[in-house]
Amino acid sequence: MLSKINSPADLRQLPRKQLPQLASEIRRTIISTVEQNGGHMASNLGVVELTLALHLTFDSPRDALIWDVSHQSYTHKLLTGRYAQFSTLRQSGGLSGFTNRGESEHDYFTVGHSSSSVSQALGLAEARHLQGCDDYTVAVLGDGALTGGPVYEALNNAGRSQAKLIVVLNDNEMSISRNVGGLSRYLAKVRALPRYRRSKRRVERILRRIPGVGDGLAKQVAKLKELVKRVLTGTTIFEQLGLAYIGPVDGHDISRLRAALESAKLSPRPALVHVHSTKGKGYPNAEAAPDEYHGVSPACAESGQSYTDIFGEALCGIADGNSQVCAVTAAMALGTGLSDFSQQYPARFFDVGIAEAHAMTFAAGLARQGMRPVVALYSTFMQRAFDQLHHDVALQSLPMVVAVDRAGFVGADGTTHHGLYDVAMCAALPGAQVYAPVAADELRSMLQNALQDDKLTFVRYARDCAAQLSPDESHGTFDVHGSGDCTIVTYGRLIHEALQVPGVRVLRLRRVLPIDPAAVQAVLNCRRVCFFEEGIRTGGAGERFGAMLAQAGYTGEFKLNAVEGFARHASLAELLAEHKLDRAAMREALQLF
Repeated sequence: MLSKINSPADLRQLPRKQLPQLASEIRRTIISTVEQNGGHMASNLGVVELTLALHLTFDSPRDALIWDVSHQSYTHKLLTGRYAQFSTLRQSGGLSGFTNRGESEHDYFTVGHSSSSVSQALGLAEARHLQGCDDYTVAVLGDGALTGGPVYEALNNAGRSQAKLIVVLNDNEMSISRNVGGLSRYLAKVRALPRYRRSKRRVERILRRIPGVGDGLAKQVAKLKELVKRVLTGTTIFEQLGLAYIGPVDGHDISRLRAALESAKLSPRPALVHVHSTKGKGYPNAEAAPDEYHGVSPACAESGQSYTDIFGEALCGIADGNSQVCAVTAAMALGTGLSDFSQQYPARFFDVGIAEAHAMTFAAGLARQGMRPVVALYSTFMQRAFDQLHHDVALQSLPMVVAVDRAGFVGADGTTHHGLYDVAMCAALPGAQVYAPVAADELRSMLQNALQDDKLTFVRYARDCAAQLSPDESHGTFDVHGSGDCTIVTYGRLIHEALQVPGVRVLRLRRVLPIDPAAVQAVLNCRRVCFFEEGIRTGGAGERFGAMLAQAGYTGEFKLNAVEGFARHASLAELLAEHKLDRAAMREALQLF
């Protein structure tokens, strides 16, 4: 059945009794593809019926469906003409694991970060309203997004809008880790009020039974239902912000979902439809452990400990001997290696939800009072907190450590998730220092030293398994391998590519920023210097190294290879080759200089 659906119009032609079978086919397709290619499992299994209801109720792409983060958009892809390509999910040249403007007219935005959909949808809806367009704009977000501040800024603004905006809150009690904070408890309270729905139906039945006046009173049912609701539950926070509230609705009952969405379409003001679903629905393993099945990786041939694992172990060891050390993360305890820390030192572990900006300023408060906070998050998500790093941490000269995971290319997660901008960001923070360990012992020692230093320090590392290096010379902030009058300068995992180039000297920066002047002096007598950087060229360490070379009077030839523009999703090997950062490109650069 699924193979015959080439557009939402085909879906709307199906008999309603066949929808459960279609939902089963969709789940089987998602499970088999994700097990093969990797990707987001539990979140997509939880929104199958919701996505079917959305495409049955709205006319995409005329009506805009905007997915928050968009990691849960696999069913949407399958229903919008991409079934034949679905086996290429997250593969080079294949479908993205997120919505992508270049992939389909049904994808309004290319996204991968949380809490942006309501702002995007409101802006789109207001523009349509100004243009006299009568189409609907729908933002679909998980309750995890409610731990991020931008959603409230948008909802606060939406409450006074006259545009045709509908917000669908998919409440599965999870983001990546289990949701935290007062809003999570609030939604649980709203879900636990079946007495309201029972009382509402009872009032309707009583009114209809009154002889002679039942029809007249029936006209007032809507107002009475609202009165009953207010008496029993009070208004919701969404209603107080000015939105019509509908729900909670069973997220796996297509008929009830459609009824709720149709009701939202009739609202004279923006509406919020509260949907309660089960993350991982239909796959017992994912239902039992939705956090572990949030993102699934294909089988990896590599063995050994990942940098993430080593970081988690090292921080626990350091915290054991230092009661001032605490850990902060933004809904990423499992992904950043802090699960053990959270269990061993619960009083010193803070998961602030999907709120990276708050995490940085919160950690600044901890540091100001004498604690030694370590903020652990992915490089791509650190982008969301630049102002806080600048104004609330660096400007205050506060000692703080930021563990930057998933640095560099991240492969199949693609454009929105590559960790290519952190070094350039850190370069704009006066006094900040950046370390790039490539071995287990290095990561441990750098983390220990960073916690003893009185500076803002970033320790950045890739997702890979840790390696071991044996340099010919070690100079504290940099290492030297081999000899020759041509030198490759690099940092991070590109050292492994550089060491495969024969007959060349390799200088590896252990401390990327600030660049040690001694590292510059070490290459002044070289005929050729090539800097290779797995990061953005503009504002990166390579540009700074080249400028320092020129200031030191270097008269040889300098070449910089770094990333320019946005990188697509592909394997690490393909991305390194495409951006001329692999060993072949290094050999070519030295020969053609």
